[in-house]
Amino acid sequence: MLSTIAIESLKRRKTTAILTLLSITISISLLLCVDIIRTQVKTSFTRTVSGVDLIVGAPSGQLNLLLSSVFNIGTPTKGIEYKSIAALQSNKQVSWLIPLSLGDTHRGFRVVGTTNSFFDHFKYGDMQSLEMAAGSAFTQPLSTVVGADIAKSLGYKVGDKIIISHGLGSVSFNNHDDHPFTISGIVKKTGTPVDKAVYVTLQGLEEAHTGPKHSSTSMLGRKSADKAKEHEHEHEHEHDEHTEEHAAYHSEAFTPESVSVVMLGLKHRVTALQLQYQINQSKNEPLMAILPGMALAELWQIMGNVESLLLGLSGLIVICALIGLATMLLATMRERYQEIAVLRTIGAGPFTLLLLIQIEAMLLTIVSAALSLGLVAGLMSALKPWLSSTYGLFLSSPLFGQSSVIIILLILGCTYLVSLFPAVAAYRRGLHAGLNAN
Repeated sequence: MLSTIAIESLKRRKTTAILTLLSITISISLLLCVDIIRTQVKTSFTRTVSGVDLIVGAPSGQLNLLLSSVFNIGTPTKGIEYKSIAALQSNKQVSWLIPLSLGDTHRGFRVVGTTNSFFDHFKYGDMQSLEMAAGSAFTQPLSTVVGADIAKSLGYKVGDKIIISHGLGSVSFNNHDDHPFTISGIVKKTGTPVDKAVYVTLQGLEEAHTGPKHSSTSMLGRKSADKAKEHEHEHEHEHDEHTEEHAAYHSEAFTPESVSVVMLGLKHRVTALQLQYQINQSKNEPLMAILPGMALAELWQIMGNVESLLLGLSGLIVICALIGLATMLLATMRERYQEIAVLRTIGAGPFTLLLLIQIEAMLLTIVSAALSLGLVAGLMSALKPWLSSTYGLFLSSPLFGQSSVIIILLILGCTYLVSLFPAVAAYRRGLHAGLNAN
């Protein structure tokens, strides 16, 4: 009966009730959005690179190696000799290998020397592979593939020629003008550091620094080249159906003197810790192997204060909305003197009036919470493709977890406490009305 009376009372003050309802709905929606984005950003951040089991480089610290290889930030580590790369490639636990050579830029964007294996094996988000928005991967030694942000900001298209510069500064006086690279492909937007990088072949990068080498390659290079030719001869018809970069250019046949970083994919992920230990204990050359997931989690801990600040600010907004609810109930109390008097006349006690005010407040908050859940779910579903392509935020189900339940319960608890002020005022008014009646 009290719930029915509370609903009818709110209907009589529907304009004020609707405005209060909208205020609480917006504030709860904001808090839920911040909580979802907070948890999903953390998940997406730790999946900036997926499928890479180990990152190997010179000993320089876990975070420095991660930042330079995955985020293209900071100073690249000392190079790794090719004999160490060959040893890793021949390891029975290794399924594939991606070499990366760092240290150059193009108009302020980082240049990464690599092979076509990068486009074959590198993944991000929910194990999503890199896709080309235009063109293809490397087709010849002086090919380059640019990220989506670079192509958009600099107006590049497939077939354009670019010049890379030595060093990591935004302005360089040492440009490799004699070795222009031709854009063979543009990577589709990923929302990751890939969008802001220029990828060139290891062979083209080395030629830009030292000039083309016509001398014979190492034994490993000759074996790789012979193997590529033999494979092409045996599967000529199959190669005709493959993409242009695999048919025209085998970048893996080139043997660089050294690279900055190597990304490894293992046949069995359970062997990652074992191989990491073996690499870190290598006596031939000082090496350091890191687990990308653990390094990303460590990096997120440094940035964790930002998410707490956002959550705190959103919580303050909700509290302000609830205070507005209490203010609304107090402001309408004078209008309800007649209503309270009638209720007292038909036998409602002061405590009943207190409960009535609290039920009204709880009804408004419960309806606001339900509307907020539906609004946030619909908004996130609609923005999911845009968030993933623009910001690299990959929303995964379920959107509402344990933290969302805790937030709703805390809001209901705060509503109960805030509603005590107008409820006590109604209680006192009821006592006063009862004394006057007597």
